[in-house]
Amino acid sequence: MPHYAHPGDAGADLVAAEAVRLEPGERALVATGVRIALPEGFAAFVVPRSGLAAKHGITIVNSPGTVDAGYRGEIKVSLLNTDSSSAYDVAVGDRIAQLIIMPVTRANFIPVDELPDSARGASGFGSTGYQTATPVAEQAGSTK
Repeated sequence: MPHYAHPGDAGADLVAAEAVRLEPGERALVATGVRIALPEGFAAFVVPRSGLAAKHGITIVNSPGTVDAGYRGEIKVSLLNTDSSSAYDVAVGDRIAQLIIMPVTRANFIPVDELPDSARGASGFGSTGYQTATPVAEQAGSTK
């Protein structure tokens, strides 16, 4: 059963229902034994556990995995071992992912010939750079 580890947590822990060995670079679809019925207007998102990612390089291939309101099958997690040299063993009962349930809004898609302008325009991947801009006060040597 998914459960929240602490009050106020956004993600409920999902645990493995089967044992799996992930060799370096290997991925596997891991069963959780969990099926849910979400109301219309909600979706669940399966996301990685930060500790598994930081300590062992274990992440989720299609993160976030989306569970639609109409889906009634078992939630499975597509785990990936990103470590280049160490295998990782998943045991039954290990916490392998988190499930976040959120309201979702459905869009009404309307075909148009042109889109309105915006400050960003069509600038895509990497268009804002990777470093934080230095505040103007620091550039001028201000001590404020």
